[in-house]
Amino acid sequence: MTEIQRNFHESSPGTALVVDDHPLFCDALSLTLQSLADFDAIRTAGTLEQALDIVGTPKGVDLIVLDLNLPDVNGLDGLVRLRNAAPKAAIIIASSMADNRMISHALKAGADGFVPKHSQRSVFRRAFEAVGKGQAFVPDGYIDPTAGSDDDPDDALARLASLTNQQARILHLICEGKLNKQIAYDLSIAETTVKAHVTAIMRKLGVHSRTQAVLIAQEARFSRVLPIDT
Repeated sequence: MTEIQRNFHESSPGTALVVDDHPLFCDALSLTLQSLADFDAIRTAGTLEQALDIVGTPKGVDLIVLDLNLPDVNGLDGLVRLRNAAPKAAIIIASSMADNRMISHALKAGADGFVPKHSQRSVFRRAFEAVGKGQAFVPDGYIDPTAGSDDDPDDALARLASLTNQQARILHLICEGKLNKQIAYDLSIAETTVKAHVTAIMRKLGVHSRTQAVLIAQEARFSRVLPIDT
C-alpha cells in the first residue's frame, strides 16, 4: 500500500472495474465482487485502453481488479499506467503470473494486493477485506525475494544520477506511463531520438525493460533524488 490514501473502503466500496480480456472471467469476478459488497456499479474492460477511458471519467473508480496479460499490454506496464491514471483507486492484481518475484514487483509498482488468478472465492474475499481496511494482501506462501538482500540502495541512486537531464526527463515521462510517441510530442523531439535515449537509460540503469527502469525509479523515489531542470 502506498502513502496515498485510497478512496476504496470496505464499508463504502463505490465503483469497481474488472480488467481482463476473458469475458467469462470478467463475469465470474463481477459476481464474486457483487457477493462481497454492495458496489454502486461494477464495470468491465477487455483492454488497458478501455480501462484508462473508464478511470478517466468524472466519476472514476474506487477498486480495480487487473490481469497483467492484456491484448494491448503485458507485464507491469498496464499496472504502472493505471496507477498513474487512478492514484487513489485500490488495485488488486489477479494474474496467473504469480511467482514471488512478480508479486514483489507488482506491489512495488503500486498494487495494493495480489491474488493468483484461479484462486478460490474465499481468497478474493480475504484480499477484498484486507484492501478495504488499508492493508496489503499477498497469497499464502508468499516469500519476499528481496528479504535479507544485500543490494545497496545507494547503487540505484548512483545509476540514476548518471542520467543526463534529457534522459531524466524521459524517465519521468516513462514513469507517468507515456509511450515513445507521446514523449516525442511532449519534448518536441523525434521518436527515433526518444528510442535512443530509452536504450541509453536502460543501459545506464542495468535493466532490460521499461518496467524495470520504472521500478528502480520508484524504489529510489526518483522525483525526490533527481530534480528535473525546466
